Amino acid sequence: MNTTDILKKTEKLVNDSRAKTHGDKVANHENIARLWSSYLQNKTKLMIVLTPEDVAQLMTLLKIARSQAGEHNIDDYVDGCGYQAIAGHIASKRSEISSTLGVSNAKKDKNPTNK
Repeated sequence: MNTTDILKKTEKLVNDSRAKTHGDKVANHENIARLWSSYLQNKTKLMIVLTPEDVAQLMTLLKIARSQAGEHNIDDYVDGCGYQAIAGHIASKRSEISSTLGVSNAKKDKNPTNK
């Protein structure tokens, strides 16, 4: 399987079948981040807060670890690409949200009728 084949398979997997099985990827990774954070906080007694992108990055590492054991399995590479794409997608969405926080309120404060 060549690079283009891997990327095409990854695109189909990330955009089609997984959403039907696992729901929205952003919401899913947010849920996992909260659960893993709680587990790690309880286990270590440290304040560890994982982001949804951390979850995708950690899942990429899981796929890398799997690719180093056992027989060659192209799905490890496809899934690793998918998790990296999801991490980038989530990071972009979170960046968009944080860049617009307070914008509506700032506009309201400049409006003389709101004073």
